[in-house]
Amino acid sequence: MNMLPVNRRLLIKAMLLGSAAPLLASSVALASSCGDQIVRMAAIWAADTMNPFATWSSFWPTAFTYDPLVGMDAQRHRDRRGFAKEWSVAHDNLTWTFKIWPGMRWSDGQPATARDAAFTYNYLRESIGTPNELNVGWNNAAGLENVESIRAIDDETLQIVTKLPTRWPVNNAVLIVPEHIWAKISHADARNTFRNDPPLVGTGPMIVSEFQPGQFVRLASNKYFRMGQPPMAGMILNLFNTVDPIAQGLKSGNLDYGYGITSAQWEDLSNHSDIRVGQSRVEQRNYLAFNTASGEGAGSTKALQDTAFRDAIGYAIDQKTIVDRAFRGHADPGVGVVMPAATDYYSELSDIRRRFDLAEAARRLDAAGYLDTNGDGLREDEEGNSLQLELITGASGGGLEIPIAAVQLVAGWLGQIGIPVSVTQLETGALGARTAAPANGGGGWDLLVSSTWLSPTPHDILNLGNSKGIGTNNTSYWRNDKFDSLLSEADVTVDLAKSKQLVDEATRLIYTQAPYIMLCYPFLLDAHRTDCIQGWGTEDAVSMWGYFPFDRLRPV
Repeated sequence: MNMLPVNRRLLIKAMLLGSAAPLLASSVALASSCGDQIVRMAAIWAADTMNPFATWSSFWPTAFTYDPLVGMDAQRHRDRRGFAKEWSVAHDNLTWTFKIWPGMRWSDGQPATARDAAFTYNYLRESIGTPNELNVGWNNAAGLENVESIRAIDDETLQIVTKLPTRWPVNNAVLIVPEHIWAKISHADARNTFRNDPPLVGTGPMIVSEFQPGQFVRLASNKYFRMGQPPMAGMILNLFNTVDPIAQGLKSGNLDYGYGITSAQWEDLSNHSDIRVGQSRVEQRNYLAFNTASGEGAGSTKALQDTAFRDAIGYAIDQKTIVDRAFRGHADPGVGVVMPAATDYYSELSDIRRRFDLAEAARRLDAAGYLDTNGDGLREDEEGNSLQLELITGASGGGLEIPIAAVQLVAGWLGQIGIPVSVTQLETGALGARTAAPANGGGGWDLLVSSTWLSPTPHDILNLGNSKGIGTNNTSYWRNDKFDSLLSEADVTVDLAKSKQLVDEATRLIYTQAPYIMLCYPFLLDAHRTDCIQGWGTEDAVSMWGYFPFDRLRPV
């Protein structure tokens, strides 16, 4: 399976856990795709806007509407090109040339050219260093500081010249938008208030035509799609905050595709003749984060800022048990910030890897001065206060659900070493507010169980520790100058061997400093029906980095 940051799906009326969120026109949502040729999909998803400059939570469906210039899919598969049909880099490793599809059009019929691609990147680039820098959404300025120039040579040729060698021109996931729409939008509006209400204008196979936050997204097939109008008439993506309705919809025939299902649902669905299940490694990392902030936004104890305390806690986490009990084996045990799906960079870190040992965890806490001096069963910090930590968790937009059993296991192990933990489950919006940068009102919590799902590029792999990402991808608020330096060097390295060396050094640094303890790397579990729609490909063919195979699905 190809993966990417964010996939979303849909469902039917109010199977929504008896829910309070009314779903779209029930007659449409409940109808079978065999009749109306509408692909019905579902997953946990909390999209808040269709503006890719202002959110991370809407990769799907915006990735069905807009193309990246290249992106992950195009580099892995010759039949999955983006806005650019082909590309090359000069011998200097600085000058990149992209050939745009000739005669391509936007969904409103206007020409889609290299000038739109140049506009999109320069629109981001011109915001750098301003109060309205575009750094809060999927379309962001990260990496553009290393670019010297971006220009359209002609309608079919885009040239990007970088200051230093970097693979950013092909690795970035920026979605190309039409200049004739976005040139009217200020940077301030793009990162805040502009919702990009449907109908959107894009070059992808399916165009967002309706969006009801918390309920659904409807898409219509693009008659101007460069490979020909898709055979299916459109899609409906239903938005849920639990996976329970997904399996029900698949079994009833009201859903065609769902992902993020639980292990139990996956095993049950595998017994149905009209349903195919699949599993694949993706770039999601489930982790325990420590609030390392000092001053504003700090947690309940300075122990959270102590590397020795965090490292000791690492010995109290049994990743294999988390995989076996909470995920029924459908995950890899957590190690470092590099996930196994990033095959070029993954390491078992066998020479420095912690092993589960509650006695060792207790010994290290004792050695670091976190003792139970009054015999009440609770360890105290340096100020003499009993350690009682708050752990927050909840659904994060676009990620695979973290079973509550995993959180309970973590809390239980910490309790066994004299650190009681209370668990607070939050809705997506509330979780985002609590984990925002302290300067933006976030913080005040102690521990966090959450996840991140970005690309397998060095920049995204190391983003958990990037000080520039505090309050977004860096949820531990951790700062380390050496780590930032390694990340900056990796950003401008083309040579794979050198890139591996830098990523490994940074991975070892963040592992030993322990602002995060990786719990596991969950497999994506999905399922699709075979009775109404064909063209799904192999069981692991649905891309998490783009719209394949939804551009070529067809009726049975």
